[in-house]
Amino acid sequence: MAEGLFTAPRFINEDAARAHLESIRWPRGPVCPHCGGTDRQSRLSGESHRAGLLFCGECREQYTVTVGTVFERSKISLHKWVLATHLLCSSKKGMSSHQLHRTLGVTYKTAWFMSHRIREAMGETPSGKLGGGGKIVEVDETYFGNKDGVKKARGKVGGAAMKDKRAIVALVERSGKVRSFHMPSVTNVNLKQVLSSQIHADTHLMTDEATRYWNLGKDFAQHSSVNHGRKEYARGEVTTNTVEGFFSILKRGLIGTYQHVGESHLQRYVREFDFRYNNRASLGVNDAQRTDAALSGISGKRLTYRRIDTLPSSV
Repeated sequence: MAEGLFTAPRFINEDAARAHLESIRWPRGPVCPHCGGTDRQSRLSGESHRAGLLFCGECREQYTVTVGTVFERSKISLHKWVLATHLLCSSKKGMSSHQLHRTLGVTYKTAWFMSHRIREAMGETPSGKLGGGGKIVEVDETYFGNKDGVKKARGKVGGAAMKDKRAIVALVERSGKVRSFHMPSVTNVNLKQVLSSQIHADTHLMTDEATRYWNLGKDFAQHSSVNHGRKEYARGEVTTNTVEGFFSILKRGLIGTYQHVGESHLQRYVREFDFRYNNRASLGVNDAQRTDAALSGISGKRLTYRRIDTLPSSV
């Protein structure tokens, strides 16, 4: 029988949550976050020591599994952190902080801060470039909401109106991973920088008919495009349906789940959707594995209230 989500020990028991996190962060045994030592690590027990405390015999410092992570110095129960991470990782379109605070039984402010810490853990450092010989990378941009300080976009859709909206550019390797970037504006210069730094030159690039790609496509082995203006959405293998499918999930999440996303935080939210897409079921990753992947990314990152701007009224 499948394990019930809210009855799994790591979601309701502090010791089980700590053991689960230790198994992910220290698969070969405790590692001191202060000096990196692996020998002479011992557990401290007794009434005078808090649960999970360890002592390093090399640098003589004390620590727990949360030291040096986004969970450090948090007063929130560790099992709630593990459950919150699972909820964000298993919800295809994300989970709002209001829903999180109701589910976990914490304040809205706490839930909002927790979700940002978890998004920080989801941040993956790109390894190598997308594409390569015989591979296809689709590129497109979308626009979400108005820029800060803009109440209404100027003009009709396209042209001047797009300059007032927040731009997101996504690069999707066919049957592979995605990398998305919130950009102040999309220009030939900054788009060229993104494409050249993220995509192999011997890649088959696929885009829509936007003129900005005409010259940029010359930097790659092959460039093909579809003309959406003429109702052309696929021509054989030439299509941008993959990147547009990613955008459909992203925008449904931003509009339907999160609703109000500050421009200063938009890249964090985009990174969250990238993470779930790059660890999706079609690549053989289930919810539990996706959550463990996020928990493995908590190390070496700190996110304090000073690094997060003003709390929004509803996210």
